[in-house]
Amino acid sequence: MRKRFVGIAAVAAALVLALGLLAGCGSSGSSSAASASGSASASASESASASGSAVYRTLDDIKASGKIVIGVFSDKHPFGYVDEGGEYAGYDVELANRLAEDLGVEVEFVSTEAANRVEYLETGKVDVILANFTVTEERAQKVDFCDPYMNVALGVVSHDDNVITDLSQIGDGEVIVITGTTAETYLTENNPEIKLKKFETYANAKTAFENKEGVAWANDNTEVIAFANSAKGFTVGIEELGSLDTIAPAVSKGNTELLQWINEDMEKLGAEKFFHAAYEKTLLDVYGADYEDTLVVEPGQAK
Repeated sequence: MRKRFVGIAAVAAALVLALGLLAGCGSSGSSSAASASGSASASASESASASGSAVYRTLDDIKASGKIVIGVFSDKHPFGYVDEGGEYAGYDVELANRLAEDLGVEVEFVSTEAANRVEYLETGKVDVILANFTVTEERAQKVDFCDPYMNVALGVVSHDDNVITDLSQIGDGEVIVITGTTAETYLTENNPEIKLKKFETYANAKTAFENKEGVAWANDNTEVIAFANSAKGFTVGIEELGSLDTIAPAVSKGNTELLQWINEDMEKLGAEKFFHAAYEKTLLDVYGADYEDTLVVEPGQAK
């Protein structure tokens, strides 16, 4: 009986050891797969913030990997989009490429939507968000914003046969907004009586508005002005709604070294008037010269 008990115990111990080894191998395999994927989250877990609520790669992690992962829009001309050659282009993309160049690494673009910009930083899917990201107090509680590079307000575009110049004209109609944008937040908080028709992507919102699914479309004024200038039959009846805000890059909460480096680099770019040059390359045809000094912010440069 004793021999049988010892034999059973030995088998059990062997099974426990084997399971432990398998678990260790599985964990190692997952890490290898993450590294092979090349995503920002591959080593992000090693650089969690002190609070443990954010996961990110440090500046040293990025340099060591030889690549910075930046979230941009892929369907929002002229700020972030994929051109006919399959390459990312636009005002935000100009800055993304320059940051990577100055850091001495390659850039990997990750397409993002308005609603998942914060999530992509919180989960370490990207190192930086450069997707026409308006600075707000609510967002600043979840991510860290760098210095701004553009001014923005909300705007409202409508159809030429029913131009909306005041929100009181909306009546029982619906206003199209994109989920996760400041337009959605503003109208929800300040005009709860207005019916909102929400879309996840810029492309879907644009198509719905063109098909007259809403009497108006509220978004950043830069975006609705660009839309109205590029399409016939639409008028921006409200060019500024709410307060004047700014657009800025964002990093994961607590990623202080990366934040500081971006701010220092952007100040150097400001000294060489990089953002005016980027405007003239990507935005001039859309907005014209009259908007340039109104929209462009050169970090570190006195107004």
